[in-house]
Amino acid sequence: MKKRLLSIDVMRGMTIFFMIIVNDPGSWQHIYAPLEHSKWNGCTPTDLVFPFFVFIVGLSMSFSFLKFEHADRSAWIKKVLRRTALIFLVGLLLNWFPFYNKSIGDLRILGVLQRIALAYGIGALIIIFVRQRWLVYVLAGILLGYWGLLLWLGGPNPLSLEDNIVRTIDLWLFGERHVYHGYGIPFDPEGLFSTIPTVGTVLVGYLIGKTMQKVEMPMQKIIRILPWGIGLVLGGVAWNFLGFPINKPIWSSSYVLYAGGLATLLLSLLIWIIDVQGWKKWAYVFRVFGLNPLASYALSGLVIRIFGMIKIGDQGLYGWLYTHVFQHAGDQFGSLLQAITYAMVIWLFAWWLYKNKKVIKL
Repeated sequence: MKKRLLSIDVMRGMTIFFMIIVNDPGSWQHIYAPLEHSKWNGCTPTDLVFPFFVFIVGLSMSFSFLKFEHADRSAWIKKVLRRTALIFLVGLLLNWFPFYNKSIGDLRILGVLQRIALAYGIGALIIIFVRQRWLVYVLAGILLGYWGLLLWLGGPNPLSLEDNIVRTIDLWLFGERHVYHGYGIPFDPEGLFSTIPTVGTVLVGYLIGKTMQKVEMPMQKIIRILPWGIGLVLGGVAWNFLGFPINKPIWSSSYVLYAGGLATLLLSLLIWIIDVQGWKKWAYVFRVFGLNPLASYALSGLVIRIFGMIKIGDQGLYGWLYTHVFQHAGDQFGSLLQAITYAMVIWLFAWWLYKNKKVIKL
């Protein structure tokens, strides 16, 4: 099997580390601007964290699937379907937890882990059944088709929060009580229909991985993928200006290209730093997270809910820690400091697994 670069594991760990930080500030009222999501169109650094992880999912698949390429296809499919179902179920249970005080009638069906599961599963099945040389055309078809369907099936303003078909389909399938309400109206940024272009992000990562595998030396890999990174970014920016805005909530096709290109550029930089120059010590924290990324992310979601259940006066423990401990460092800085501290608490669990060479494969 072709050797996977250390930089890939580091990038995977980086995305999980920053996903925990942006999801768990000390106070949602006090967040530095780069750590906030765009309200609708546009892209902040925080908007790149999730697609970077999805990109890494595809990139990792290009290596992990090598052992199946000449094996029994049925075993390959079975493994993909089992992993898809398990990740989706963990995400659903996290949405429901703690079970005793949350009615299943109000359960949000979709979420981050559910999207990862579906994008992985659908992307993997495409990779299994479509020859590699045709994948770029499948990717183009997904991105162009999604663009056309949004415009064709949407309302009077089909790319708006109110009229997009992503929201319409989720409301029709799940009902208002089972979708996210953080936008002021029922709309799920991990909606079912917008999972289609997320599969495109998986395929971008997979194709970049396959491009890297054509050469052996790390510097050669950079030379191979760097032009693709630049091209994808420029393509996303161009499409944005041509009328399909870069937009995370609906995971627009221009967003797929833009985020996929930036992920490729970051990977190129990490390969140069870690695998070419050999500067590895700084990345230890991320290497630890990179061994068990989904387990670490799932644990962070579970523990933060448990903190909320522990009441001190009229506050949950996490809010109390911000008010009585971290806020003394300043409103925004204290909020960020608490998020980093929490990420490092989860890191201790990941470190224990790392030291004992244990991998929890969700």
